[in-house]
Amino acid sequence: MDKKINPIIIGAAQFTQRKETTQPLDSLSLIEKTARKAIEDTQAKDIINYIDAIYMVNIVSWSYEDAPGELGKKLNINPKEKKFMPDGGQTPQMLVNQAAEAIANGEHRCVLIAGGEAAYTIWRRFKGIRPEYWPERKEPKYINGDRWALKATTHNYQLSFPTTAYAIFETALRASSGRTIEEHNKFMGKLLEHFSKIASTNPYSWTQKAFTAKEIITPSSDNRLVVHPYTKRMCANNSVDQAGTILITSEEIAEKLNVEKKKWIYIMGGATFRNIDELYQRPRLDDSPAAREGVKLALEQAGLELKDINKFDFYSCFPSIVEIFMNELGIKEDDPRDLTLTGGLPFFGTPLSNYSLHAIVNTVEEIRSNPSLKVMVIANGGYNTKQSVGIYGKTPSALQWGVRDDSKIQKSILERELPDPIEKANGKIIVNGYSILYERSGEPKRGTAIGTLESNRRCVAFITKPELLSLAESQELVGKTCIVQYDPKMKRNIIIFIEANN
Repeated sequence: MDKKINPIIIGAAQFTQRKETTQPLDSLSLIEKTARKAIEDTQAKDIINYIDAIYMVNIVSWSYEDAPGELGKKLNINPKEKKFMPDGGQTPQMLVNQAAEAIANGEHRCVLIAGGEAAYTIWRRFKGIRPEYWPERKEPKYINGDRWALKATTHNYQLSFPTTAYAIFETALRASSGRTIEEHNKFMGKLLEHFSKIASTNPYSWTQKAFTAKEIITPSSDNRLVVHPYTKRMCANNSVDQAGTILITSEEIAEKLNVEKKKWIYIMGGATFRNIDELYQRPRLDDSPAAREGVKLALEQAGLELKDINKFDFYSCFPSIVEIFMNELGIKEDDPRDLTLTGGLPFFGTPLSNYSLHAIVNTVEEIRSNPSLKVMVIANGGYNTKQSVGIYGKTPSALQWGVRDDSKIQKSILERELPDPIEKANGKIIVNGYSILYERSGEPKRGTAIGTLESNRRCVAFITKPELLSLAESQELVGKTCIVQYDPKMKRNIIIFIEANN
């Protein structure tokens, strides 16, 4: 029988470039800075000679012809494999899982995983105009994976806006929880208050002020309503400059390089799954089979039960995804375990697809400080679409990496897809979830609802009448019966009436 190879993280580093930086670095230079720090963190003199793969999370704020290759040149590394991934918040943990498999299967000796963004600098400070000392923007010459294509209905009803999609999940969750609008707002505020408190003590957080629940959920001049039921402080902040890097190898290589065992962090288990792409084709708007199955398999591989996990880092672009993960794992509101290590995407910051790499770096730091800890990271991409799970600790996995076939489970998730929605709907619908987009002034602009017709087919519709928007703000719309009509001028379905007392 082949010897079991255990993948471990031996180096980790992160960096946050502050607003007041005199000569701010571009995205790849930020990544280079953390890569050098991660290499230094290993305290292994010859580590450069063993790094034979560079995996990189997609960079959105600036673009390079061959970002992994350019990073390799800066570090004097000539990798035999380079990966540059499409957008997706699940990517960092997914790449960790892929690297763990590659190490376990003997495909690589050491994998460098990196990502970063200088989004604040280029978008806010320089207003998109390149500083003279930054490299010219060039389109990537390769991407390892398909870019995600959404259907026309998704774009027509602006479900491709993350704020709209996650707010629809939120109203579905609110209804299924049995909470009133006021009760649910308080619940979200309490949840995010704890995230904000953790962020306030994290030296790498973009926002280091601790906000109270009331300050988070109450609209104000600097905390405007974005989309019902979210204020600005409840949404991910992607206008940040942050980068991170980790190094993954095997126990054998780590020993050869004389990396101290106190630095070793085992990747104990992991899994990656995706949900049905389109929101309106999912049987439910308040769950995630991908997270449920991923957590189950990751725990099994680690040889652990959920009660053995001491801390979590749940992707937290909006409260709804945290709540979905809590529900899938059976974590109660009064569970004392932290659900974030960084402080979360609204407060720590959101370097776009690379957030969860910071969660993993924080995981490494926490376990090194307290070797008894077991930590679970759940990364999320798309619209509660793609989830990748990782479990970390100081002991090897119970089951070998790279031998499990997850294809049947993935197929079982996707085969529950509902038919396409009715394009031209006329009749009654029961609302399954909805959102209301606000003007910057705080006035409701437009609502979007997903509902089920009497024929049991789904449809998507706008809410445009001011009186109906006002009603949807103050009363729970999920579960209500509405009248929908197709408007040939707008070429959209429109809710024209909301029935009372139903």
